[in-house]
Amino acid sequence: MPSFDYTAKTRDGVKKSGQVDATDRRGALVAVESLGLVPLVVTQSTAASKKALAMKNKGYNKGGKAAPAKPKKAFKLSRPNHMSSREVLLFTGELCDLIEGGMTLGNALNCLSGRGSPDDGPQQIVTALRDSIIEGATFSGALEKFPKIFGSVYVNMIRAGEASGDIVGVLRRLITHYERQQEVRAKVTGAMIYPCIVLVMAFGVAVFAIFWLLPQFAPLFEQMGEGGLPRSTRMLLGISEWCKKYFIYLAIAAVAGGISLNRWIRTPSGARRWDSLKLKMPLVKGIVASAIFANFARTLQSLLENGVPIVQALKITSQTSGNTVIGDALMNARDRVTDGTTISGPLAQSGIFPQTAIDLMAVGEQTGDMPAALGHIAKRFENELNKNVHAFTVALEPIMIFVVAIIIAFVAISVMQAVLSMNASARI
Repeated sequence: MPSFDYTAKTRDGVKKSGQVDATDRRGALVAVESLGLVPLVVTQSTAASKKALAMKNKGYNKGGKAAPAKPKKAFKLSRPNHMSSREVLLFTGELCDLIEGGMTLGNALNCLSGRGSPDDGPQQIVTALRDSIIEGATFSGALEKFPKIFGSVYVNMIRAGEASGDIVGVLRRLITHYERQQEVRAKVTGAMIYPCIVLVMAFGVAVFAIFWLLPQFAPLFEQMGEGGLPRSTRMLLGISEWCKKYFIYLAIAAVAGGISLNRWIRTPSGARRWDSLKLKMPLVKGIVASAIFANFARTLQSLLENGVPIVQALKITSQTSGNTVIGDALMNARDRVTDGTTISGPLAQSGIFPQTAIDLMAVGEQTGDMPAALGHIAKRFENELNKNVHAFTVALEPIMIFVVAIIIAFVAISVMQAVLSMNASARI
């Protein structure tokens, strides 16, 4: 009968290693569990592996010589204990499939923790979750140890699933929720890619003209003298000389300005002013508002569908709204709800939420089916987001092309005027 090496944990969290005899790996897992242990790693052992393990324990290698010191681990550019939003979505889907297939939560996490390198951030987090479950913590309690990865929406929905006993259903709804969020985020990001590319091209053209093109014509311009150059050429040369002289200072000022703006935005007052400005900026306000209202409706709908109390759901939604102005309005509604007021009333008084959203929430309150009303609100603003993204790209494309054309035309005309003036002077 083959032997299997195992590494397991006791109920107190103490690691133990050993060997068991079994016909297959499944039997080895059962044998380890019968010892009152929670199996972590179970692999079939061979005679060669036993001999190598014994010699390794004695400090010798295969040739009978002293084993060399272990080499240091190579440097890896990875973020420990980190998972991206896509990795969280992938983890949720795989965990849901394993539990739905009949695995317990602990065994499913143990299975997922064995995938990939142990130095990878996702594997470290899954391993930590598994260890917490082995030590007796609830799944929601284990997730709370990573608040930057599993947000309050995720944790509270899992907690509601634990209370109802429908953890698989909650995981499915979490997958749907985060897929919709990623879809909205991708649309907003995609709308910003084109203008950023055009702005970079415009900046590149300006730098090319100032630092490479104009110096090629500098000897000719010097022969004509400053008085013989056209006004546009003198202006372009002045801009070029000024940029060359103060380029370092401009770069430092730009970096310092960006850092200062970022720090200001992180302050409570700065965040409110910046978020308020985004809701008023031409072209951008439609995209920002539609994305925020769609996210608000989907988040609150998911929480209410999973049995999270309305007061707690409003608090979580305000923290994940992505806009402090709207978050403040939701917190005010939460405070008013505790006094027996409806949700739609305080939100209407804030003057921020569209009347359509207010009316649909009022209908949901009257019928007692708020999640359905929030679903209609989310669909409406997701459609609005698609329209606003299309309108943004259609309106911005000619504007950006016009700006780039003006820059290129100004440089070309300034250089050509100087060349034509020089030719005219030569003929005379």
